[in-house]
Amino acid sequence: MREPTVVAADYFQSYSVVGLLAVVGVLFVAVAFGAGRLLRPVVPTPEKLLTYECGVDPVGEGWAHTQVRYYVYAFLYVIFAVDSIFLFPWATVYAAPGYGATTLVEMFIFLGFLAVGLLYAYKKGVLTWT
Repeated sequence: MREPTVVAADYFQSYSVVGLLAVVGVLFVAVAFGAGRLLRPVVPTPEKLLTYECGVDPVGEGWAHTQVRYYVYAFLYVIFAVDSIFLFPWATVYAAPGYGATTLVEMFIFLGFLAVGLLYAYKKGVLTWT
């Protein structure tokens, strides 16, 4: 049986692969946007600067009032959906020998961030439907 310190070192080493993949992804997007900016023709005309929707010329103002509360509820749903998605792999790793204390601390940190966000939303009055 391997020692817990060796298992924990292997566990955290796998994060370096995720970090490297994230850096490669960001570089790929940055290079694609940079190449697009360098290669595209820039010929601004008044027609290109107009608001365009379904081939109909704009009439009146382009400003419309929207209810922000729907987006806030959608955002809160996404937060808790991510929380539930994170719980399944956490429960699997928590059951593995040698990972119990580390994953337990990670989960409490994660739940602490969620609790602070929910408390902030409650204090701001976001959770009251008007």
